[in-house]
Amino acid sequence: MMFCEGSPISSPLHESPAAFGVCVSICPKPENAVTIAVSSRVLFRTETEQKVYEQKGVEEYLRYQVEHENEPFAPGPAFSFVKALEAVNARLRELYPESEELFDIVLVTYNHAHVGVRLINTINHHNLFIERFCMTGGSSPIGYLKAWQTNLYLSADAEKVREALSEGIAAATMFMSNKLTEVSQTQLRVAFDGDAVLFSDESERIFKAQGLDGFFQHERDNEDILLDRGPLKDFLASLGKLQKKFYAKGHRLDCPIRTYLVTARSAASSGIRALKTLRAWGLETDEALFLAGAPKGPMLEKIRPHIYFDDQMFHVEGAAEMGTVAAHVPYGIAQKHPHKKSLNTGK
Repeated sequence: MMFCEGSPISSPLHESPAAFGVCVSICPKPENAVTIAVSSRVLFRTETEQKVYEQKGVEEYLRYQVEHENEPFAPGPAFSFVKALEAVNARLRELYPESEELFDIVLVTYNHAHVGVRLINTINHHNLFIERFCMTGGSSPIGYLKAWQTNLYLSADAEKVREALSEGIAAATMFMSNKLTEVSQTQLRVAFDGDAVLFSDESERIFKAQGLDGFFQHERDNEDILLDRGPLKDFLASLGKLQKKFYAKGHRLDCPIRTYLVTARSAASSGIRALKTLRAWGLETDEALFLAGAPKGPMLEKIRPHIYFDDQMFHVEGAAEMGTVAAHVPYGIAQKHPHKKSLNTGK
C-alpha cells in the first residue's frame, strides 16, 4: 500500500482491519538516504497498552487501541533522537534543496493495521515527519529492514535486535528510563563505545581470557594492525557522509551532527590502535574520550547525546542513571557475561 505525501492515509488503514500486515510508504525512498527504522514502542511510551495486551489478550488490546485512537502517545526514549534527525534534515534541505541524502525515518510496529490510526494521530500531534510505516501484524520486521537497506534499527525487543545484527543490520535495544537529561534541539549528538560497537570484540576477548596486563600487551603488539569492524561501524560512516555535506558548505564548526567515541580504553596504552583504525577507515569522531576504566555516566551527562551505544548493560544502566538515553548492542563476548538488567523494556 503506498500513498503520496498529503494523502489521507489514516482512512485506508482504518478501513483495512482484516489486514495481517501493512507497509505504508508516504514518499518514495530517497536513493541515498540514511534509513533509520524505529519501533513504535521506543518512539512512544506504550506501557499501559502493553499491560492490556499481557493481561487481557490481543482482542481486548485492539479494542482498547481503537477506543483511544484520538489520545496521542507520550514521547518514548527514541523521541528526542528522531526529532534531532528531522532537525538535521531541515538544515540539509536548506543547503541542498534537490538532494536526496537525508535521514529517512521508518516507523516499525508489530501492531495490526487498524492500530495505525492512533499512531498517525500521535505523529501529527507531535509534528513528526515520519515518511514510512510498517505494521507487521505480529510478524518479524527483519525482512523489510533488509529490503530497505536499513542503516540503523532501534527496538526494545532484544531478540529482534539480535536477529537484525545477525543479518548485518546495525541495531540496538532501547530502554525506558524515568530520568532524561535535556538535549540539544539543533544538533544531533551520537556517542559510541568502541569495542564490540564500532570495532569487533577481539580486544574484549583478549581481556576476558588474559586479563588487563594481557590486554595491554596485545594492544602494544598489534598497534599497527587494524581492528575488525563492529556492528555500528557503517552507521558511523553514514553520519560522516552527511557531516561532509555540511563541511562542504563551510559548516564544520557549527555542523548539526556531532559524534563521540566514549571508551573504557586508556589513551596511552590502547587508544592509539582505535584511532589508527578509524583513520584507516576514513572515519572520525568529533570527540574521543578515553576513560581508562572510569565510569562513563558522568562524561555522558556532560555530552548530553541523543543516544549512546554500548555493548555492556553495566554501562547502559550507568548512563541511564545519569539521564542519558542509552542503547544496548547485544554483540560480542560481553553477552556471555550479562549484567543484571534493571531497566524497563518494551517492543
